[in-house]
Amino acid sequence: MPRIQRALLSVTDKTGILDFGRRLLELRVELISTGGTAKLLRDSGIAVRDVSEVTGFPEMLDGRVKTMHPKVTGAILAVRGNQEHQKALAEHGIEPIDMVVVNLYQFEKIAAKAGATLDELIENIDIGGPTMIRSAAKNFQDVAVVTSPDDYRAISDEMRENGGCLTRETHWRLAQKAFRTTADYDGAISVRLAQVDGDGPLAARLSISADKRMDLRYGENPHQQAALYSTHCAGIAGAEQLHGKELSYNNLVDLDAAWQLVNEFTRPAAAIIKHTNPAGCSEQETLVASYRKALECDPLSAFGGVIGFNRTVDAETAQEVAKLFVEAIAAPDYSPEALTALQSKKNLRLMRVAPGPEPLVIKSISGGYLAQTPDTQHLDRTNTEVKSKRAPSEEEWAALEFAWKVVKHVKSNAIVYARAGQIVGVGAGQMSRVDSARIGAMKAVLPLEGTVVASDAFFPFPDGVEEAAKHGVTAVIEPGGSVKDGDVIAAADQLGLAMVFTGVRHFRH
Repeated sequence: MPRIQRALLSVTDKTGILDFGRRLLELRVELISTGGTAKLLRDSGIAVRDVSEVTGFPEMLDGRVKTMHPKVTGAILAVRGNQEHQKALAEHGIEPIDMVVVNLYQFEKIAAKAGATLDELIENIDIGGPTMIRSAAKNFQDVAVVTSPDDYRAISDEMRENGGCLTRETHWRLAQKAFRTTADYDGAISVRLAQVDGDGPLAARLSISADKRMDLRYGENPHQQAALYSTHCAGIAGAEQLHGKELSYNNLVDLDAAWQLVNEFTRPAAAIIKHTNPAGCSEQETLVASYRKALECDPLSAFGGVIGFNRTVDAETAQEVAKLFVEAIAAPDYSPEALTALQSKKNLRLMRVAPGPEPLVIKSISGGYLAQTPDTQHLDRTNTEVKSKRAPSEEEWAALEFAWKVVKHVKSNAIVYARAGQIVGVGAGQMSRVDSARIGAMKAVLPLEGTVVASDAFFPFPDGVEEAAKHGVTAVIEPGGSVKDGDVIAAADQLGLAMVFTGVRHFRH
């Protein structure tokens, strides 16, 4: 590949551009630039030509027109091995541009602002940038296109090693990244502008764009291929792995279930997950107490589970966790002492997770996708209805509110037996709700006497409530809405149970 002799720099994100500009100058690359980028380079002592000097035409229309000129686009698009192209360049006095360093107006940053107006959105749509990027990427065999500051160091190092040249493989890789960049940019604009007309988060077109973060050994089963893709440096997909062997597909699914559950709580909380369902969950005054209470629920199922914490893991909690075989942990952070204790487990995966935005929930089905907004509905006691003759006591209310947070994260049909701050038994994923009630009781290790029960959807018949009452339950929380609600409430009254309707269902399939 020929030596890169001339580069055009025009960037919104100025990260690393000064160092990159200096490195290019050291490699005898002439720099051309625009507006704020040119000023920054020049003020830092880096020699640069204004693009207006190259085109012979000043920037105009508040900077909307500066690079859309034949002396720029022609310099980028001309094929070096095409004699007619070279003849045209010579005839019009156009000097070839061998590298384009461009990143775009930060449309997504503006679009994410609360109350962003249509005028603001339109004004932050880049025109010249995508034109230069696509021009350079189309002519990738002759022009290197650089769209990310993350690539500056590797590119300048390769040029230094190769006499100012980049390999054809590097040119091609950069072009592929450039086309992804403009595609993502156009997709973000399309989705956001569709929302202006009232589509809300469910726009007329579903645009899914995410970078591959890692290949996984396999999917849910060894014969399936899998990879992790991420859109944000947050949540489980963007978590930092601090220790342990590589993550599996199932680890990530369970880590996400654990992380979502513990973030329901304001006090220190712990959740132990097996196959996306909670085998234990607790909210207490300290993290170690939460973990111990969560483990009490089902210590047998906890073996080989995944744990989520909503606080920095401290040394005492880590020492307790280290006694159990655990696949992975998700937490906001770990104290140095906790890391030392947990890193003694060679294969234990430790994930540091940052909170992030709640994306659409998307699932694939044959021939398409299902999309929905996340289930962020929280219980407000003032919006519930006490349907039974007896109202819950304060102690029962605390248990009901806790159980209602947990049942949202259990596969339907979902039943949760709980005390305040601790689940006692879980019935998940059964074809009938009464079977979930039976299984939740059967799985209980701790005494059920005096517990409450939460149901993610209405009891269709009194039998589920009657089953729970056999085991000592004193109060029930459910959405209501069945044609048999009257029979179910009557059964609760006959059994002396307090019954609360939320009016909100929490199916999880």
